[in-house]
Amino acid sequence: RGTVTAFSPFDARADAEALRKAMKGMGTDEETILKILTSRNNAQRQEIASAFKTLFGRDLVDDLKSELTGKFETLMVSLMRPACIFDAHALKHAIKGAGTNEKVLTEILASRTPAEMQNIKQVYLQEYEANLEDKITGETSGYFQRLLVVLLQANRDPDGSVNEGLVEQDAQVLFRAGELKWGTDEEKFITILGTRSVSHLRRVFDKYMTISGFQIEETIDRETSGDLEKLLLAVVKCIRSVPAYFAETLYHSMKGAGTDDDTLIRVMVSRSEIDLFDIRQELRKNFAKSLHQMIQKDTSGDYRKALLLLCGGDD
Repeated sequence: RGTVTAFSPFDARADAEALRKAMKGMGTDEETILKILTSRNNAQRQEIASAFKTLFGRDLVDDLKSELTGKFETLMVSLMRPACIFDAHALKHAIKGAGTNEKVLTEILASRTPAEMQNIKQVYLQEYEANLEDKITGETSGYFQRLLVVLLQANRDPDGSVNEGLVEQDAQVLFRAGELKWGTDEEKFITILGTRSVSHLRRVFDKYMTISGFQIEETIDRETSGDLEKLLLAVVKCIRSVPAYFAETLYHSMKGAGTDDDTLIRVMVSRSEIDLFDIRQELRKNFAKSLHQMIQKDTSGDYRKALLLLCGGDD
C-alpha cells in the first residue's frame, strides 16, 4: 500500500548517468534529481548508487550532500538510506548529545513490527558499533525507559487465535491497575501493552470499554503523564491502526503555524513504500484534510515538489 513502487523499465546505469549530469559543472538540475529519486523504490536507489560509484568513482550520497541544501537535501539523502539504516540513523540522532528527542523514540519504537525492530537493532550495532538498548537506557529513565526496553525486545506475541478468557483477564487487570486503584500500577500497562499480540489487544480494548465505560486512551490520559503517557498512547494507536497513527502524526506536523519538517520527512520517507496510501485515506477520514493539499500549503520549492511526488496524488 505504498505510493512508491519499483519503477519499470529500470536502468540503474542510465539513472546514474542522468544524476551525474544533473550535478556536474556549474549549477544543479534539481528537477532531474527529485524526479529520479522519488520514482524509484529503495532497492533501485541502492542499485543506482552502486552504478554511480562504478561509473564515476564517486559516492552518490556525498555528491547529493555537496550539491543540495536545506530540507530538500535532507529529504533526498534520507531517500537514499535503506529502511532499517534510516531508522537506526534517526534513533542515533534522537539520543545523541544533550537532551533526548523522546518524540522520535516514541514514534519508531511504537510503530515498527517486531521483525523491523530486530533489523534496526542489528543495523545499529553494525553501523555505530553500539548496542541500541544500552544507548536508550543511558538516555531515558523511569517507566518510559521500561516500556521502551520492552518494545526493543521485539517479543510481542505473534497474532494467532484469541483466547477470550485471557482477553477478559487482561482487561480486568488494566481496569484494576488504573481506574480502580489509588495511583496507577504502570507496570501492568507496560507488560500487557508491550507484549500481547495485536489481535488480542484489539479485543482487550473492546472488553475494557465494556467493563469500565472508558476507552483505554481516556484511562491512559488520566492515569499517566509526560513521556510515558505519550508512548502508551502511541502504542495503543498503532495497535488500533498504524496508518491512522501516522495520519495523526503528519497532521500535527503541519497544522497551525510552522512545520515540523523533521517529522514530515521521517514519515513520508519511512512509509512511502509501506502504507502511505492508507495514511492518506486515514488523514482524509479523521481530519477532513488531504495530505497533498497540506504539503502544498506548508512547504515550498523543490522540497515541496519532491514531497508531492512521494505523496502520489491528491485525495
